[in-house]
Amino acid sequence: MDLESLRGKKGFICDMDGVLYHGDRLLPGVNQFVDWLKTKGKKFLFLTNSSERSPRELKEKLDRLGIQVDASHFYTSALATASFLASQRPNGSAYVIGEAGLINALYDAGFSMNEVNPDYVVVGETHSYSYEKIAKAVNLVRAGARLIGTNPDLTDSMGKDVVPATGSLISPIELATGKKAYFLGKPNPLMMRHARKMLECSREETAIVGDRMETDIISGIHSGMDTVLVLSGVTSREDLKNYAYQPRYILSGVGEIAG
Repeated sequence: MDLESLRGKKGFICDMDGVLYHGDRLLPGVNQFVDWLKTKGKKFLFLTNSSERSPRELKEKLDRLGIQVDASHFYTSALATASFLASQRPNGSAYVIGEAGLINALYDAGFSMNEVNPDYVVVGETHSYSYEKIAKAVNLVRAGARLIGTNPDLTDSMGKDVVPATGSLISPIELATGKKAYFLGKPNPLMMRHARKMLECSREETAIVGDRMETDIISGIHSGMDTVLVLSGVTSREDLKNYAYQPRYILSGVGEIAG
């Protein structure tokens, strides 16, 4: 495995949960990896499919784990969703089922909140899910609003517990309306393209590092970037036989990139 070629990349797009940390526990080798990124002058983004937290909140989480990076190094599915919708319908409006990270991203992109006749119904992770919100969303979509999901993930982890994620939360709206949601997070290559533009790196100069074959690795393949699977998260080496596609690199954790 030619790690020197990987270490020569100009830009790195890294997933967070399962790559940098598990819950509130920093994974081995992450300090060395982040120090290496800074020392070598690499361009890097820490990317998450979650839409709950803002870049500032994600920065604060890493601060608590002992990793100091600027908020500009974080990119979320909420930001990808807001960027896409602003390009489709500048100064549009949305009815949102989601948390502050998503709502603020839409506000910052010029969107207004609208419960009467929005251009879009946008769903992300949320702790305030209710029958009333689902019913409102169903009727707005039936009236013509487009249905958008921040990511297609069915589940997420919260400590030792598994909780429903956006793909599960949006499915009742899809079933009740007969409309399929358009998802902006991984594995949609649009999110990778947005991230790469932020880094100002070409496909050949960029690598994506993740722990999930069906989101991180397939996103990198669809986007034409080298892929790095780390075995510190969801996917095990044994799981690889279940996939028709394979990562370019397989490492135990990100610390191996730093050497």
